[in-house]
Amino acid sequence: MLASGFLNPANNSNGPAFGLWVALPSGGALVELPAATIPTARIQAIHNSADAAASEVDVYLNGALLVDDFAFRTATPFVDVQAGVDLTLSIAPATSTSVADAIANFNYNLPADETFILVANGIVSASGYNPATPFDIYVYQGAREAAQGAGTDVLVFHGCTDAPTVDVFESAVVSTTIVNDLSYGEFDGYLELPTLDFTLQVQTADGTTTVASYAAPLQTLGLQGAALTVLASGFLNPANNSNGPAFGLWVALASGGTLVELPIATSVSEQGAIASATAWPNPANDRLTLDVDALRDANLEADLIDATGRSSRLLSSTALNTGRTQLNVDLSGLANGSYTLVLRSNGGAVNLPVVIAR
Repeated sequence: MLASGFLNPANNSNGPAFGLWVALPSGGALVELPAATIPTARIQAIHNSADAAASEVDVYLNGALLVDDFAFRTATPFVDVQAGVDLTLSIAPATSTSVADAIANFNYNLPADETFILVANGIVSASGYNPATPFDIYVYQGAREAAQGAGTDVLVFHGCTDAPTVDVFESAVVSTTIVNDLSYGEFDGYLELPTLDFTLQVQTADGTTTVASYAAPLQTLGLQGAALTVLASGFLNPANNSNGPAFGLWVALASGGTLVELPIATSVSEQGAIASATAWPNPANDRLTLDVDALRDANLEADLIDATGRSSRLLSSTALNTGRTQLNVDLSGLANGSYTLVLRSNGGAVNLPVVIAR
């Protein structure tokens, strides 16, 4: 058996590629051994450790440098790694010269043809952070690199070390709790959402107190067909955590790179042109009448969202004049059930519950 050819044909006059060939006792043309398929898995790494001592780290895989100077709030793209073998992922300071400088090691043996997200999170410092939740890597199996449907698939991770268990309430479109009782270090399964602009309220676990509200403009950012990860990141109380980065929601895209910060949501009363709106009759049959009181001239867009959060009917843009405007909405052809009518104007939104019953 002979090793034959070139590992890099381009550097060798485009000669024959490397391979293993067998010479038989009878002589004649050598027999090429077919290449074996190496099983692989896909991984994406996300750096969400807000400890200043881990602001940049080096990542080694089985002793070889995988990511140099991996910065807080950045992500790698999805990459192939060999499956079915023992892998050691090592985390070292950004000043490391080899894997011998590693401060933490994590061992994996990944199944073939699976996709994973690995989130580096927690505290490495011996003091200066309260609580000092230890550094760890949190693994999600079944990750997605693209949406499975026509919308946007969203995975949520709780990575704020000093935040309690939380809910996430969506207030602009579906007006319901979309993440319930998520604790530190936990992932919530993928939300398969329509590609609309949402408002996410982070609430205490009992749903009585809103900690902060964030805009999630999936439609504005053109994220139809994308799969992404939203991470709770930073500290609720930076003063107790070495004045580290403040709490926020940040998005990791499948393509990797710097995480995208979700902006603080501005309330409807600050933005919108709609002072009030009513819908009648409710329950409705095939037609719904809207009475809209506008604070100023504006354009109105309306979207009827079903109980699963999917858009059932997008209504044509309509001009509103200052004061009262009455509009008719055609409901024919829609199934009986509960809906949310989302009225948008000048960046604000008003949600009206609508029931269709025939």
